[in-house]
Amino acid sequence: MFKTYDYPRFAYVQSAEQRDGAVKRHKVVIIGAGPIGLTAALDCAAHGIEAVVLDDNDTVSVGSRAVCYAKRPLEIWDRLGVGERMVDKGVSWNLGKVFFQDRLSYQFDLLPEEDNKMPAMINLQQYYLEEYMVEALGKQSQVDVRWKHKVIGLQQKNDHAVLSVETPDGVFAMEADWVLACDGANSGLRDMVGAKFTGQFFQDRFLIADVIMDAEYPTERWFWFDPTFHPNQSTLLHRQPDNVWRIDFQLGWDADAAEEKKPERIIARVREMLGDDRHFELEWASVYQFACRRIDNFRYGRVFFAGDAAHQVSPFGARGANTGVQDTDNLIWKLKLVLDGAAPERLVDTYNEERAFAADDNLLNSTRATDFISPKSASSRLYRDAVLELAEDCEFARPLVNSGRLSVPTPYVSSSLNTPDADVFAGKMAPGTNCADVPVTVDGKSGWLLNALGGGFTILTFGPAPAEVVTSGAVKARVVSVGRDIEDKCGVLAQRYDAKPGTTYLIRPDQHVAARWRQFDAAKIKQALTRALAS
Repeated sequence: MFKTYDYPRFAYVQSAEQRDGAVKRHKVVIIGAGPIGLTAALDCAAHGIEAVVLDDNDTVSVGSRAVCYAKRPLEIWDRLGVGERMVDKGVSWNLGKVFFQDRLSYQFDLLPEEDNKMPAMINLQQYYLEEYMVEALGKQSQVDVRWKHKVIGLQQKNDHAVLSVETPDGVFAMEADWVLACDGANSGLRDMVGAKFTGQFFQDRFLIADVIMDAEYPTERWFWFDPTFHPNQSTLLHRQPDNVWRIDFQLGWDADAAEEKKPERIIARVREMLGDDRHFELEWASVYQFACRRIDNFRYGRVFFAGDAAHQVSPFGARGANTGVQDTDNLIWKLKLVLDGAAPERLVDTYNEERAFAADDNLLNSTRATDFISPKSASSRLYRDAVLELAEDCEFARPLVNSGRLSVPTPYVSSSLNTPDADVFAGKMAPGTNCADVPVTVDGKSGWLLNALGGGFTILTFGPAPAEVVTSGAVKARVVSVGRDIEDKCGVLAQRYDAKPGTTYLIRPDQHVAARWRQFDAAKIKQALTRALAS
């Protein structure tokens, strides 16, 4: 069926603990080798955590599935060593256009600022994403990826969990200090711990169709409301690598999924949209009904939930996989410190505090987008159409258009790990916010700030620093001095961080701001570092 991609098959391998019959304790066991589980595995490797990944399949995801990946996850993947490869293969884009019927209503630019290493968005089939991460994991020794391993049971103990795992050789038991459930929207682990997964379930259905064709359309996101080729519904068009184009057709509440997935019906829809007889081939299709839901707690004893296992959103806005990647980015550094005894166990409880807050933000935006795209009443439809009409000529109406507000990071503005500002700052780099990347010079060579910060606690200071490190317990925060260690030749770093001589930032391992001051004060930095460790 697939003409543009050859699916790899990964061998099932019997582990030594299966052969020996001895139950082995692992530091971390990750359930699911999709984008979120594989990202968590790479992050574990980066932090020196020995981990095992269990997946009940033996290949990557079938079909392109998620295709839009935003700047922040790309920055995370870049830190983990796979971001540049994803960008090289993916289709980068910044510009989106919104059409009402056959007219352009307005357009928007997701990344109007220059001086960013990563693009605003790339389109890349999920199977490439997973393939690249599997290959990267195969080059290191900290993580063992085990295929055809299905978790069928879980027992929680005070200081570990016991997993029952089904394989082609039978069932065996393994133990884990911590378990990370990345097993998708239909998570079996959720049921095993008795978690609640609640929210709004939408009746509307959408058809995804991936078609192979040569087309002259620009590399942009095009979204139509009520087009003549698909009246009273909406349509979305994205370009992917390999001349694959993703088309989403809204089908309505009463659509017959089995009927709509028939190739002849899909081909007729695509032909009507294209408006000509150009050649194309159907590669993959699916009909989905979406929901906006989340788990009631991201931690259940020794088990953490991430990605679709923790929250499920409608696909408009690319908030699914993108937010899941930020889940694991938030968790793994905390888990490392707890495993090492460098931070109290309550540090990992802030995973739920911060990521549940982000999930609620994403659910709110996703629900609003769904309500705008698929109005449920005549008055809602009148409002939507009026906004789209006005947006063509009136600037004030454009922010009201919601074809899926595209994924951006949610700042942890109220996190207990933040030290609130005592000094006056302008700009966006407030405590709880992910650091903006900027071009810098390192050892006389062009580079990027996020690469220079690395994956530990870092003190970024503008000017001479009276200390090389600041320590809280067993945790050290190294000092990176602007002017000594890195140079801000273009002035972009100082501008984005509202920096003056002496301005100092404490940055977490996930590259979020923990605190900032106008002068370097080791005592205040130590206090903020202690707070960021939940100590």
